[in-house]
Amino acid sequence: MPKTEEQCKKMREDMKSRILKMSSLYFAKNGFGDTKIGDLAKHIGIGQGTIYLYFSSKEELFEEIRKNADNRDEVKKLKLLVKLPIPAKAKIDRISAEMCRRLAEDEEFCVKITLLTQILLEKEDMYADELYKELARIIRQGQKEGSLVKGDALYLADLYWGNVYLCALKRMFGKSFGALRKETLNRLLALD
Repeated sequence: MPKTEEQCKKMREDMKSRILKMSSLYFAKNGFGDTKIGDLAKHIGIGQGTIYLYFSSKEELFEEIRKNADNRDEVKKLKLLVKLPIPAKAKIDRISAEMCRRLAEDEEFCVKITLLTQILLEKEDMYADELYKELARIIRQGQKEGSLVKGDALYLADLYWGNVYLCALKRMFGKSFGALRKETLNRLLALD
């Protein structure tokens, strides 16, 4: 029995989604320069031509992945957290708990963190990213309260996010990933 137009459309959407998901992981592990379409197709388990049915080039595929790997949700959550009338130390604790949970449970989150970090490193001023700015605002609040370490807030935000990135890499590449504890992340910023 022939497939309906709706079934064909769903199959195409599913294939494109599969290509994007598996390519994200492959690019995160191998980088753009070391990714060859033939190797990527083998990784996905499809023919090389199938990729070209959906994307005209490796660059187009990577650009689509970049668009999907945004940090809007994380920035939105941070902006809401900044506004809460609670001590900065409690805010940092919440962020750390969420990062540890997602790093341990969600490989796609690890892929996203890895890709976002690669994209940030390409920018002229990565500290202009809202993720850094919002965490720096919380850090400045904690410095005023006397609960967080002194120093340049953007540098401390970089130190914090750098550790999250490192743990995402370990989760993706390491055979035995020891779960990151929120106390470890908190210790980067808290005085006690």
